[in-house]
Amino acid sequence: MKKYLKAFFENEILSYLFFGVATTLVYILTRTSLFFLIPQTLLIVFIANCVAILFAFITNDQIVFRQEWIGWPARLVKFVSARLTTLLLDLVLAYLLVDAFPQLIGQFVHQDPTRINAIATLISQVLVIVLNYILSKVFVFQNTKKSS
Repeated sequence: MKKYLKAFFENEILSYLFFGVATTLVYILTRTSLFFLIPQTLLIVFIANCVAILFAFITNDQIVFRQEWIGWPARLVKFVSARLTTLLLDLVLAYLLVDAFPQLIGQFVHQDPTRINAIATLISQVLVIVLNYILSKVFVFQNTKKSS
């Protein structure tokens, strides 16, 4: 079993997907928890993204792309820059699907704001995960990997 887990996490794409799901769960838990406390969708999306970005950087830098610690501040700046791109996408989708046109999703869930928010979150996260991998692979994690 240990051999299979090691092989799984040594595969960059599988490891990225695993931690992408974990990051998405961190994001969703943060966003849905705050949805009950803060009545401002865009603020909630922003806070949830900040929490998820920090979690994602640490896991991507050290586990997925196995980077040396040297140079991590520059990678963090690039990573945050790339994630700001997907944050903007998430904000636009949240505004359009939850605030401006909730009826687009609401027609399928009896106009329930909690369900509208949940479905909009899932839609945006699928797009965000794919774009984040491409940006990370091409733009952020390009230096020498740690030896295994």
